[in-house]
Amino acid sequence: MEVHKGDDSLCKQIPAMLSSFVDTFVDFSVSGLFLLPDPNPHSHSTPLQTRYPAADRLIAVGDVHGDFEKTRQSLRLAGLVDESDKWIGGSTMVVQIGDVLDRGDNEIKILYYIEKLKREAARSGGTIISMNGNHEIMNVEGDFRFVTKKGVKEFENWAEWYRVGNQMKTLCENLENPEDPFEGIPMGFRKVRKEYCDGFRARIAALRPSGPISARFLSQNVTVVVVGESVFVHGGLLPEHVAKPGLEEMNEEVRNWINGWKGKEAPSPSYCRSRDAVVWLRRFSHEAAEMCDCSTLEHVLATIPGAKRMIMGHTIQQTGINGACEGRAIRIDVGMSKGCINGQPEVLEIIHGNSEPRILGGNSGEYKSVVANQRRRGLGLVLPDQHGPNRQVRVKA
Repeated sequence: MEVHKGDDSLCKQIPAMLSSFVDTFVDFSVSGLFLLPDPNPHSHSTPLQTRYPAADRLIAVGDVHGDFEKTRQSLRLAGLVDESDKWIGGSTMVVQIGDVLDRGDNEIKILYYIEKLKREAARSGGTIISMNGNHEIMNVEGDFRFVTKKGVKEFENWAEWYRVGNQMKTLCENLENPEDPFEGIPMGFRKVRKEYCDGFRARIAALRPSGPISARFLSQNVTVVVVGESVFVHGGLLPEHVAKPGLEEMNEEVRNWINGWKGKEAPSPSYCRSRDAVVWLRRFSHEAAEMCDCSTLEHVLATIPGAKRMIMGHTIQQTGINGACEGRAIRIDVGMSKGCINGQPEVLEIIHGNSEPRILGGNSGEYKSVVANQRRRGLGLVLPDQHGPNRQVRVKA
């Protein structure tokens, strides 16, 4: 291409092209995945969508906790990805209920994998919705109680490639020097062994408010979403959550906090921190189905137009996905991660026009009725974070 003197339009494009190349190089080095161009590059500046019309086919996936293989298996159960991990789900809508982070070794890889599939799905008319669980909130707050050694190492590896990318960008004088995400983070931490300090520093840098990983991935998560007749939330909703701040406001406030608009040290919104918080509540996922607080659940659903059921994760259901309150509470955390109970993957399927959601997966590999699973009165398992924010031990800058 011939560039005439005075025609600097191509030259002006070079910095942006270089920056995009560097970002792609870093992404692949970190995750081993190539991402298609973002079909909605302005999504970070537009309001999060809280309410969707009923989807022709809706798949709900529970807590995956850093287990990449179980994440893939869950999506294959539903016929959403092929053996090469390409989206084949057409116009299906997927809701992942949160808790991608902690307990497993491939947290960043799953975040990239879901982002890759979001972009592929969008080209086929499909939609993937990611949600905040209590472990996303904990990690943005700097609470790393449930990180694994390999999880620490994964963030350390991310930091090394992220630094390489920033150094490459500084070679172009027309690009602004990138911000240092490690600014203000101490070199060591009390009660953290020296060999893990670099990984903890990387995790703080990546996940604190406005961090490169939190701002890029977690800020696009919703905290509550309504799809047709189904309300999705990680822990549960109470009447006061719906009344104030309200569903749309809740999503935006959590997003603004993750983006660091209130400062890197700002606490999470109060409805994310208490035992009755939307990401911590267990009132509708009690160990025995008959102990579910059906009266409060009915009240909540009555305040959300068109809502007939609440679908939640957070509390492991050892017998698999099940329902309570005549199917108005559906619990989909099956503890599939090896860091939990290594449960058999199961997913929930809702077909528009069908009266009852179905369960796919588990030991049988066949569809099962949620109502039938309620009759089994399956037990829920509470792992050691049941005390929630009341016993947080934070590693913070």
